[in-house]
Amino acid sequence: MLCRKTSAMRWLTLLEHFWPHLMAGFDLAAVLLASGHALLHKREPRAATLWIGVIWLLPAVGPLLYLAFGVNRLRRRARALGVRKTFSRAIPDDLGEPASASAEHLQHLARVVSRVVALPLTAGNKIEPLVNGDAAFPAMLAAIEAAKKSVALASYIFDNDATGKKFVAALACAVQRGVAVRVLVDAAGARYSWPPITWSLRREKIPFAKFLPASLFTPWRVATINLRNHRKSLVVDGEIAFSGGMNIRQGNLLAEKPAQPVQDLHFRITGPVVMELQEAFANDWAFTTGEILAGDTWFPHSETSFVRAGWQTAGNVIARVVTDGPDEDFDKLRLTLLAALAEAQESVQILTPYFLPDTALISALNLAALRGVRVDIVLPAKNNLPFVHWASRAMWWQVLERGCKIWLTPPPFDHSKLMIVDGHWVLLGSANWDARSLRLNFELNVECYGREFAGAMQQVFQQKIAAAREVTLAEADSRSLPAKLRDATARLFSPYL
Repeated sequence: MLCRKTSAMRWLTLLEHFWPHLMAGFDLAAVLLASGHALLHKREPRAATLWIGVIWLLPAVGPLLYLAFGVNRLRRRARALGVRKTFSRAIPDDLGEPASASAEHLQHLARVVSRVVALPLTAGNKIEPLVNGDAAFPAMLAAIEAAKKSVALASYIFDNDATGKKFVAALACAVQRGVAVRVLVDAAGARYSWPPITWSLRREKIPFAKFLPASLFTPWRVATINLRNHRKSLVVDGEIAFSGGMNIRQGNLLAEKPAQPVQDLHFRITGPVVMELQEAFANDWAFTTGEILAGDTWFPHSETSFVRAGWQTAGNVIARVVTDGPDEDFDKLRLTLLAALAEAQESVQILTPYFLPDTALISALNLAALRGVRVDIVLPAKNNLPFVHWASRAMWWQVLERGCKIWLTPPPFDHSKLMIVDGHWVLLGSANWDARSLRLNFELNVECYGREFAGAMQQVFQQKIAAAREVTLAEADSRSLPAKLRDATARLFSPYL
């Protein structure tokens, strides 16, 4: 017994002696691995230099910070659901406007996006704008209540408030009717209200999942803590869909005068592009849960059934889903925006709550303006995130000095997202004009061709401008020195806002 105690004491003494050396070795290995990863994978030299500095100056914490906020890529293989084969089509000659020579240049845009995005353009879609939750939520709830086969709902924020409870009740009734229901909520977005809506979903036995539930307390998931599923979609019976920028929360019901009102745009969609929205949800659900959503319950329509259902004549919008994210879809939306700006000949109209474009997008906006294209950018005068507003103001001069116009809309805060080019091409969806949307978030957008729909969106846009005030370069330059320093400091953190 004495011999055993002596041996154990000897091992403890050795461990105590070598422990600092072991920890120093682990720290050095972590620093070298993190530095090597930054060197190999960071696209911008400045970002790589910054991260390597943080890693070496904070050897114990730097590698962990880099893992949490610097490694922003996932590798996930999109599930082969057999959907693309059912409705693939060539790019239509007229893009929704027969014999329209004025839209001929948009053929080039369609070809570029076709090479960037795997999904095809689809004809015969109908897309209706729904302004604020006052129009969107009743339409979405009615669709859920009428569901016969399936309901697929994805939302970044799904608040546990009066509106959220209405959606839970409608989903619970659908489950009780035997409808297949799946709800996907972003793990970060679920924390916007307490208790989270997931408690109610679990209590009502509604199948749900949280996308990337990462935290600093789960080290094996720390690398995804900065990644978010920002997509918003609802697909019912594979026939009707809703998508746009609207979260599920009480603040969107402006008629009820909420404490924190938010303006927003959502869209009701019918036609073949609904299957692309369903496929995007199914891929996210499979990635999160491993369950494959397939068959008639989720994908009821083939090419011939589209014709029988009359969807080819339901609308005259040619549309395609553009998914973007820090995975195999990386940079697809940014390339689409750059292509649209390059092809613009008459006008570019941008509506976004957060405007923090990178250097390439700023150059593209400026080049469009220098070519004589009218570029209008509509932003909220008072942002819900003051830090983001400060960072954005530090960048306004870069586009104002080249002829772009910036307009500020009065409260309530406008969360709408829209882009219109030449009164013919529309991009709608969840993405903002900032690095978080274009580099870190999983986003869901729809590109649309057709003058009738684009004209309707231009009316919405012009209504925003009619109530807005224009910002001049002189005004942007006349900020006080403390304000300029504050804004410029906020801009340094723009890649992470």
